[in-house]
Amino acid sequence: MADPGHVAVGTWSGGRYMHFGVALEEDRLAALLRPADGIDTLLTADAYGAGEGDRLAGRAIAGVKRDEVSLVGAIGHDFYEGEREGAKGYPRFTDPRLRGEEAYGDYVRMAVERSLERCGVDHFDLLLLHNPDATGYRSEAVWGALAAVRDAGLTRKLGVAPGPANGFTLDLIDCFERFGALIDWAMVILNPLEPWPGELCMAAAQRHDVDLITRVVDYGGLLWDDVAPGHAFVERDHRLFRPEGWVEAGLERMEGMRPIAERHGLTMLQLACQWNLAHGPVACTVPTLIQEPGEQELAVESKRAELVAVPREVVLSDEEVAEIARLGDNTGSMLLKGATPDHDGAPQVDRWAVGEELAAVAARWGIDPERDLRRAA
Repeated sequence: MADPGHVAVGTWSGGRYMHFGVALEEDRLAALLRPADGIDTLLTADAYGAGEGDRLAGRAIAGVKRDEVSLVGAIGHDFYEGEREGAKGYPRFTDPRLRGEEAYGDYVRMAVERSLERCGVDHFDLLLLHNPDATGYRSEAVWGALAAVRDAGLTRKLGVAPGPANGFTLDLIDCFERFGALIDWAMVILNPLEPWPGELCMAAAQRHDVDLITRVVDYGGLLWDDVAPGHAFVERDHRLFRPEGWVEAGLERMEGMRPIAERHGLTMLQLACQWNLAHGPVACTVPTLIQEPGEQELAVESKRAELVAVPREVVLSDEEVAEIARLGDNTGSMLLKGATPDHDGAPQVDRWAVGEELAAVAARWGIDPERDLRRAA
């Protein structure tokens, strides 16, 4: 295989390594992720389960011809030498408590080789820098290390995956400007109920010839259409961090989109994928396959079949795309991560002030941080 396909699955699905819904037993999840039936792209990250997500990916692709799967890996969190910091997870490998920039190259090579070994392959089709801190977006040493593993044949292409939460808009655009010659792909959060802030990076991605993978396409499961008001989330479910009332508010906004879905014979999840793919740089959509609790809930295998049936070509008109964005507009609905005017004080690992350099980036792309990146009062 070469590049990721228009629909894909990731090892964060199934509730084993990221707590979304019921945790599936390993054989069932491996079968769910196995490339087949029109889904040929699998994403993993070495930090999921401190390597266990990679091993699951290896099980899922075992026996599949290597040229029939597009395997996307991600490195960035150091669980080899770093200590887990509660909900924040493992520190980035660029954390100065762990190493200086002179050691970035050795770490990146080691992390990629070990991830590949767990996956049972000799190269990735795409390697992402996973959840970088400010250093990761800006460091020549980081991107030189990534270029070295690409040149060594350990990956075909390179990219960046901001996260884990929403934001990093100016940081991502700045990264395109600095290292666009090395960056083939980026992964961002985007769906019809969260057009903001993901849409703000579209023009920069297009200008720098960066293809986009979009995650959280299902908006925390709502767009699979099996989460109702009063839904009983399982203990430690990752979605419990969302604000009270998010389910009811999201469902209300979805009602205005249903006629568009019905017009094209699409489910709401398929509509979400189509809407994402209607954005020029978006080439791949990756919803989370979630098994909700309860015997009557939709099985994840049915959800996978629903994803398989997403049309490759965009069927929505420009007017429909704009109407969905209007109905789902969430501008100012949350505190963003990365460079944001909402941040005061010393930089944190996932949030920092805009600063002069990034203010200049914003100006070049017609972004007003005070208007476009601040949480509404």
